[in-house]
Amino acid sequence: MNWQDEIRNAAERVGPHVQRTPVMKTQGFGLDFPVELKLEHMQHTGSFKARGAFNTLLSQPVPPAGLVAASGGNHGAAAAYAAHQLGHKARIYVPEMAGPAKISLIERTGADLQVVPGAYANALEQAQAYEAETGAMQVHAYDAPATVAGQGTCFAEWQAQGLEADTLLIAVGGGGLIAGALAWLQGAKKIVAVEPETACALNAALQARQPVDVEVSGVAANALGAKRIGAICFEFASAQDLASVTVPDSAITKAQTALWRERRILVEPAGATALAALICGAYCPAPGERVAVLICGGNIAPDPLG
Repeated sequence: MNWQDEIRNAAERVGPHVQRTPVMKTQGFGLDFPVELKLEHMQHTGSFKARGAFNTLLSQPVPPAGLVAASGGNHGAAAAYAAHQLGHKARIYVPEMAGPAKISLIERTGADLQVVPGAYANALEQAQAYEAETGAMQVHAYDAPATVAGQGTCFAEWQAQGLEADTLLIAVGGGGLIAGALAWLQGAKKIVAVEPETACALNAALQARQPVDVEVSGVAANALGAKRIGAICFEFASAQDLASVTVPDSAITKAQTALWRERRILVEPAGATALAALICGAYCPAPGERVAVLICGGNIAPDPLG
């Protein structure tokens, strides 16, 4: 598969349906070097996930049963939004830990929402059972080629906006977003995977040299809480010798607070996780190294405007 061609095709499909999100260069956050930010939390439904959802639905026939998706919240909202915009039925399974803000966001799309006990893995089990029973299309949150190609459009767009950085820091849950980055950039930039210490499926897989199950908890678990890293992401990460760091919850909340206090950027913990690696020193750029951070999600809980 020529991934760059897939991403170019995806960009043509999703272009009329997604936001071209802004980029800003700034200095602050207690750092002595500037940082370039890609504000993907300003995407439809508050995260990059709309890209993969639209690409999936636009690249293949959708059956009469519509689509089904399992999600910690952001993917479910994006899949439901894309289905509504394109006129398809959608059933979305989310775990209770998704929280009221993300559950409410999905409800507002008009999707058939099913809230299940447990974590993302439990929601995925029920979504797969529904798929087998009804023939609905499964829109996977991260481990499907159409999803990865859709997320890759974020980085094609960023390059077109003049991305100058040597190094990109990207938060990782199941790996669809960073797989899209690796697929598009093909080694042209250094990429650093950033995960919470208590939800680090990719870091654990790289250490074990194969995907393994991990326990998931912490402030960003409802967005970055994949129990096992996606196979597509792991293949890219292994082939490109991806750098991987983890950060404590305290660093994530500190970065979240800094984004609001210094730049009035309001994000959920997952959206601040990549910046946290710079603030806490989990990743220390070399002198003169230009760095960029993807701000991936803005669905803060509770909703600050209720």
